[in-house]
Amino acid sequence: MTWTDLVYKIGDTFQWSFGFYEFVQNYFNIFLILLGFFGFYFWMRTQKKLSDQANVSIDIKENKGWYNKEGQQLK
Repeated sequence: MTWTDLVYKIGDTFQWSFGFYEFVQNYFNIFLILLGFFGFYFWMRTQKKLSDQANVSIDIKENKGWYNKEGQQLK
C-alpha cells in the first residue's frame, strides 16, 4: 500500500461518512421546524391555562400590593 492509496482510502472514508446527509437531505431541518412550532403551540396553550387560573389583576393600578393580600396567586 502506497502513500497515495492511504490518502485515497481516507478520502473515500470521508465521502462515505457524509453520504448519510444525502440520505437525510432536508427532512431533519423540516422536523426541527415542526417540532419548534409544536413546542410554541404547547407553550402558549400552557400559558393560557395558567393565566386563566391566576386571580391577580392585569391592570397596573390594581396590582399595587397584591403580594400582601391573602389568597392571591400568580400564574
